[in-house]
Amino acid sequence: MTHSISGQRRAENGPYSGLRGGPVVVVGAGPYGLSVAAHLRAAGVPVRVFGEVMGSWRHAMATGMFLKSTPAATDLSAPVPGGRLADFCRETGEPELTELTPIPCETFVRYGMWFTQRYVGTVESARITAMEQDGAGFCVRLEGDEEIETAAVVVATGLATLAHLPDILLSLAPGGPGLKAALSHTSQHTDLSRYAGRRVAVVGGGQSALESAALLHEAGADVEVLVRASQVRWGERPQLRRPWTRRLAQPASPLGTGWILAAVCRAPGTVRPLPAAARMQLFRRALGPSGGWWLRERVEGVVPVRTARRVEQARLAGDEVQLRLGGRGNGLAELVVDHVLAATGYRLDVDALPFLTPPVRQAVARVPGVQAPRLSGAFESSVPGLYFTGSLAAPTFGPMLRFVAGTEFAARRITERLVRQDLRR
Repeated sequence: MTHSISGQRRAENGPYSGLRGGPVVVVGAGPYGLSVAAHLRAAGVPVRVFGEVMGSWRHAMATGMFLKSTPAATDLSAPVPGGRLADFCRETGEPELTELTPIPCETFVRYGMWFTQRYVGTVESARITAMEQDGAGFCVRLEGDEEIETAAVVVATGLATLAHLPDILLSLAPGGPGLKAALSHTSQHTDLSRYAGRRVAVVGGGQSALESAALLHEAGADVEVLVRASQVRWGERPQLRRPWTRRLAQPASPLGTGWILAAVCRAPGTVRPLPAAARMQLFRRALGPSGGWWLRERVEGVVPVRTARRVEQARLAGDEVQLRLGGRGNGLAELVVDHVLAATGYRLDVDALPFLTPPVRQAVARVPGVQAPRLSGAFESSVPGLYFTGSLAAPTFGPMLRFVAGTEFAARRITERLVRQDLRR
């Protein structure tokens, strides 16, 4: 067990000293992990980064997908000028991206790898198997039993372990959801062409559901989309030049237009002091499920979309799936398919992070109403030295932290805090 190994190490190396000079461990090598690591290294803070560079974007996004965000909202945060997506495109000869250019996921992955080489350096692929509190810091164990003593850990794991599947669908996959089961989550797919010629029900009404449905249809699958809402929402085509009256009434932000979005993007630090109920309302309602404007022509009138419909019962019947549907929408009361693809989002839950030992998870205070960590203004949890960023920080700092646009705010806040703690060599 980890406790016994830690005790053995202390016995071999003498009294535990508190790890004030140890490296910061960053868990995750996506946009947030890379941005935090870049700022820490530029500030002279020793850091070790663990994960696969842009791993979630490589393995949880189907081939052919595009980012929903615009280029202006898709920059990783570099500590010096020159690290924006536009800089990458210019330097590498990639086609220029405008507000009217959907960004291919493959381009974003290449950008992340370029950013890593330029600002981050070494990213270690060793898997973290456990992290426990150890004296004034932490003991981080890697596969192969290597251990790292550190004063601070930054969790930037993204959404990989947080995929949510409604209970009503779980009976379709007794051995667990996956590519070979009758049920899977969109985060499990890189190639949807495997369903060519098969009947697939896509459950969900957001970008992931709608784009997956388009890709399935284009690959030759027989697709139906089931949406609980009464209608599908689509983003508006960006206007490169807007009249000043429109700009005043609906100011622009990385997440869209409107005063609320503009406020939470320009000053995300002001969200945290709000009452918990107000923060949760903002988190849940500021940006509801919708599809990108550029996707609409590939779905509307092309793929059957059943709105105001929900799955009331799901069961296996041999090699088929039988879905009983309810809701106010017209149409079939039952749908028979070969596979159900759940585009049902993610659940922000600290308990879903397998590398955190139970005592650490239990010590992390949560935001009322969700299982996300309650954070300080510097992204530090109630466990001293344990930081969370990315989507897990969104219930504290607002919706911008659900998107790449929040990387600069998070990276600067965390770096400033750790520099003040004098963790530099």
